[in-house]
Amino acid sequence: MSAIRIGISACLLGQKVRFDGGHKRDAFLTETLAPHVEWVPVCPEVEVGMGTPREPLRLVRENGRTRMITTQKAIDHTEAMNAWAAGRLDELIREDLDGYVLKKDSPSCGLDGVPRYRDDGSAPRDGRGLFAEALVERMPLLPVEDEARLADPRVRAHFLARVLAFRRLKDRSRGRAPEPALERIERLLRTHD
Repeated sequence: MSAIRIGISACLLGQKVRFDGGHKRDAFLTETLAPHVEWVPVCPEVEVGMGTPREPLRLVRENGRTRMITTQKAIDHTEAMNAWAAGRLDELIREDLDGYVLKKDSPSCGLDGVPRYRDDGSAPRDGRGLFAEALVERMPLLPVEDEARLADPRVRAHFLARVLAFRRLKDRSRGRAPEPALERIERLLRTHD
């Protein structure tokens, strides 16, 4: 019997990996969903070697490209993050994930609407974190959502339904019988509509 495996931004599980040494623990994910899934935590910024605490990062639009640059010393971490993400995604593909939950607004993990700063100081919310971009590009069928959108019961139900459908498709293509873990998630969906 194998569990539903979901990748997740480590700060959402309460790991103190944020730039300020804090976390962004999410109660639904850690209390309600956790008993039904196996989390695969990832913190791109710590795993690439930035440490905790660290200087904050932001996305910067530069010559038509998105760069990941620290806010005070202007250290560019773009190439290091992209190289790390390529290798880490190879590992995550082998992890056989069924879904992924990313941290909203993160310059590494933000799925959509991450501010991208321009030379004039404006910051339209039209960016995607560098790791999130690599994730959806390399694993385009994987159900992916951010924790803020999962606060909406309809979005949450849709995400979990996609996770279940994705898992069933993988199991069927491998000739496996449905897992009891799928039934537990379905019950969770019915009780949290």
